[in-house]
Amino acid sequence: MKASQKEFAGLAARAAREARVFFFCGPDESSAFDAATRIVSLLDDPGERIELSGADLRRDPVRLGDEARSNSLFGGPRHIWVRAAGDEAHDAVQTLLENDVAGCPVLIVATGATDKSRTAKLLATRPDGLVAMFYPPDLGSVAALVRTMANAAGLKLGSEIAERIARGAGLDTRIARSEVTKLALYLDASPETPRPVAMADLDAIGASTEDEGFTTLVDAVLGGRREAVGPELRRMREQEMNPVGLLLAFERRAAQLAGLNARLGDGRDVAGFLKVEAGARRVFWKDQQALTVQLQLWRGQRLERLVARLIALHQSLLTNSQDAEILLADGLLTIARSARPNTRQRTITTA
Repeated sequence: MKASQKEFAGLAARAAREARVFFFCGPDESSAFDAATRIVSLLDDPGERIELSGADLRRDPVRLGDEARSNSLFGGPRHIWVRAAGDEAHDAVQTLLENDVAGCPVLIVATGATDKSRTAKLLATRPDGLVAMFYPPDLGSVAALVRTMANAAGLKLGSEIAERIARGAGLDTRIARSEVTKLALYLDASPETPRPVAMADLDAIGASTEDEGFTTLVDAVLGGRREAVGPELRRMREQEMNPVGLLLAFERRAAQLAGLNARLGDGRDVAGFLKVEAGARRVFWKDQQALTVQLQLWRGQRLERLVARLIALHQSLLTNSQDAEILLADGLLTIARSARPNTRQRTITTA
């Protein structure tokens, strides 16, 4: 089975009943994560979760099949959750599918992969597989989703508050859901006892997320402003920012740039394009100037290399958590240098 972003909601219940291997991909990791979470919620009994990384499966392709056929520690059902980059899980999935023994559900969230990747091609035509690809949302669609979440939680909120939550979450639906949950707890809201939400309530729970503190560092690095990167990295260390959380902010911005690139096409008037996007509320007006610079710097193959570098850096942080801060600082410095190569130095070297 194969589902587009629009088709997934209508196909999810059927896929949860019939499929056993799910592949969620595309430039919007948060939506892919949400889709995988939705499938788990639809399983008759998801049972115990077994988490594996794509790197684990690349090193040992047989392990996925072994885990899928194994019993839970307590003899009950289980499901396997894989976070992979690109086609890391391909050989493991191929080995699993070649074995006729039915196993537990396997859900793969693959950052940097597409529905044209090798893993996706293994599953797209199979009735027991599902491939779904997700693109970065715009402000309006995330705000609408926030209102849907809020209604389900018993919260009554207007479009202005929904947009503020969406912007504060960096258009990441996982963070937005967390904010809605906190609001419902704070206001003691439920579907049976709905409560109105005011801006003061949002301020009270600290709905401004860590992303707001990340923004200046993200803009300095992706804008190639090397003179600003050093002080920003010092601030990162002094404020003890979470390295993985900070890297996720970079990944979300890269996904946003990919979506903007796709809509811009071969256009050259980046500033005019972003003015229209901001007017349509698909881009937050405060980000317009920084995005203008970044969209001019990161296009085509340069953007593809940026995404690949962020994926590799993410894997490195997860496998070397003790050195995460140092690895992140080094990686961000490399990205800042590549944003604006030193053309003067290149000319001297060539000469």
